[in-house]
Amino acid sequence: MPGAGRGLGAALSGAVRVLNRRCVEAAVMTGLALNCSINKKSLFDRKHYFYADLPAGYQITQQRVPIAVNGSLSYSLCMDNKMSQMVTKTVRIKQIQLEQDSGKSLHDDTRSQTLVDLNRAGVGLMEVVMEPDMCCGEEAAAAVRELQLILQTLGSSQAVMAEGQLRVDANVSVHHPGEPYGVRTEVKNINSIRFLAKAVDYEIQRQIEELENGGTILNETRAFDSKLGFMPEPNLPPLILYDTKSLPANMNHQQVINIDWIHERLPDLPSVKREKLVEQYGILPEHSFALLNEDGLAEFYENVVKQTRMKPKRVIGWVLNDLLSYLKQHSLTVKESPVSSALLADLLNLLEKKEISSTAAKQVLAELWKGEGKTPLEIVKEQKLQLLQDEKELEQICQAVIDRQENEVMAIKAGNLKVLNKLIGLVQRETQGRSSPVLVKQLLEKKLSE
Repeated sequence: MPGAGRGLGAALSGAVRVLNRRCVEAAVMTGLALNCSINKKSLFDRKHYFYADLPAGYQITQQRVPIAVNGSLSYSLCMDNKMSQMVTKTVRIKQIQLEQDSGKSLHDDTRSQTLVDLNRAGVGLMEVVMEPDMCCGEEAAAAVRELQLILQTLGSSQAVMAEGQLRVDANVSVHHPGEPYGVRTEVKNINSIRFLAKAVDYEIQRQIEELENGGTILNETRAFDSKLGFMPEPNLPPLILYDTKSLPANMNHQQVINIDWIHERLPDLPSVKREKLVEQYGILPEHSFALLNEDGLAEFYENVVKQTRMKPKRVIGWVLNDLLSYLKQHSLTVKESPVSSALLADLLNLLEKKEISSTAAKQVLAELWKGEGKTPLEIVKEQKLQLLQDEKELEQICQAVIDRQENEVMAIKAGNLKVLNKLIGLVQRETQGRSSPVLVKQLLEKKLSE
């Protein structure tokens, strides 16, 4: 989130803390999106502690009365790594608070020294505190991923973890069912969803093994917290928000923040977008998750659907299985794809009009990845990938394949119809992918029944 200015965390002489309106609006938006109650009056505090990345000796936060409380976040995850088996869970949101970010410590073990980067010190920070409702790394990762999508949708944050725009502190404890929570440990500043899952699972297993071997779990964070000193922030007055009912008639609307005004302008959240994709295009729920999990992929898919005659249910296979797999293989984002939605739509139109086979379409797509500026039709003509229109020629090829595959023919006539797929593949190879599998199957079945 943007802050009021750089250098405030360095306690520069004469620097006065000023609340950033955009930070407040982003916090309210996020609170509403996470089903929180927005406090019309929230307070700022100073949290005193000594650390090299906090030259002022204290951090501005909201310890007593945060801006938002008592929310919830619903997220979905796969069961047994199967996208077709998804379960939805909910984690409670304890509170959302506005804070002042600290600097960044860079530990150099080789030289046995620590460097301090104060570039982000004093920048506005929004902290979302979740209740202990998750039981494994996979759940934590799924919840944070959903939160990341919500923040990006709202514009509260770009939330790119690799760039430090979204960081996670994971508190982990283990206990037997029905017993109180155990002593917790904290894994700080996690900047990857994948690492979050691994870190949480590792810490769970470590604590279990420690306790089973007769050891105890130590919590440095809890001991550290006992040394923190809180006091009201003297430079920032209470933050007062309004709704439509409480907004004074004579007050300048530009100088206040109206909760209802923000609520009315909330965009569709990821959960709503998924429902619309499923309802509008008839795709599976798991497909909607895959589309939204990649930045820009849902828009790409919808643009292809708008420009092609192919049914949306068939388009989804090309987008997820062919386009997305290529992008991931080459570490590319959707925006960096050499194949635009218009090019893919043109290709699928050729396939839908039965001018090329699916095998030929994949060959064309492979050429499009090269980014040489050619259209699908140009590639088809250059490489002579059009479907064979001469049915008699295709019949002759089918007959030739049958004559060479005596064992397969005997197996098919004995009732093993799966072997027919091999013959279809052989015909496809003979025609270099220029034959329609449907027509080939019909011709083979006709000849085998004679």
